[in-house]
Amino acid sequence: MKRNRLGRTDIEVSALCLGTMTYGTQTPIEDAHQQMDMALTAGIDFWDTAEMYPVNPVAAEHQGRSEEFIGSWFEKSGRRNEVILATKHSGEGMKIVRDGAPISSATIPEAIDGSLKRLKTDYIDLYQFHWPNRGSYMFRKNWTFDPSDQPRAETLDNMADCLEALQKEVARGRIRAFGLSNESAWGMAQWVRLAEEMGAPRAASIQNEYSLLCRLYDTDLAELSHQEDVGLMAFSPLATGLLTGKYQGGAVPEGSRLSIGRNLGGRMNDRTLPITQLYLDLAARHDLDPVHMALAWCMQRPFMMSAIFGATTAAQLEHIIAGKDLVLSDAVMREIDQIHQSAPAPY
Repeated sequence: MKRNRLGRTDIEVSALCLGTMTYGTQTPIEDAHQQMDMALTAGIDFWDTAEMYPVNPVAAEHQGRSEEFIGSWFEKSGRRNEVILATKHSGEGMKIVRDGAPISSATIPEAIDGSLKRLKTDYIDLYQFHWPNRGSYMFRKNWTFDPSDQPRAETLDNMADCLEALQKEVARGRIRAFGLSNESAWGMAQWVRLAEEMGAPRAASIQNEYSLLCRLYDTDLAELSHQEDVGLMAFSPLATGLLTGKYQGGAVPEGSRLSIGRNLGGRMNDRTLPITQLYLDLAARHDLDPVHMALAWCMQRPFMMSAIFGATTAAQLEHIIAGKDLVLSDAVMREIDQIHQSAPAPY
């Protein structure tokens, strides 16, 4: 399994990351434990969760259950030290946690307390902020996102306040590294600048959506990743299952994400399935499994640290593991770019 450095830290992570957001809803605990065993055996030692998980659906009654499933596996297996563990502080993006209170020095210790308790561990390798307090253009908000009313001084003061709190947590040994999620180029640049000025934890990663069908990152954030050593943790690299081909022809498999949510979080429109078919046809022409192709393409992007996949079942994980070491040819990579240029991201 290919490995990459986590920012400028001394931590290395697997180029594929086990996502756990279905643990506790679509994925029962027995299957989740089996997946964690399988992932480590395959060399996938980087795992991502969040205090708000699981999803599909998001609900207060099972908030935190994904962390609890991982914690129970740690307790059962005794293998915590073999895993690079990432989790997230929710903030204003999720009202079921602390009533959506914005991330601040007041919420960070409390949030870490809760995660450590559920995870049955005394440290978190990568602690991430799930959403910026000021809002985000992610999740299809890019079409209407307007930053013109953001209070700049207040935003920067909050960032400095949070960095001071994170420094205390590093000193206490409760977190090893810091990352962001759903961030912008401007936001990430400010986090990096302030951390360097303050001597505080420097952002090592950014977790944003990225796939063959969603390539917003290719613009300004790609340059920031390269120049500032902030690696991308791509979420939804299979475009919530679209790139598997299972929804082509209007199919809605039982138990799939589309059977639970009507339009895959705004990803479904008149262009989505036709553009998806172009990539499925490319995979078929080159005798490639479309799942393996989509993940291999992500892993070969120059700014990629780790691609986070979600496997609802152990059988799906087995399928993903079978292609974990695939390297796409230059010809395939060129054809992918040609499709993207002729039929840009549909959502």
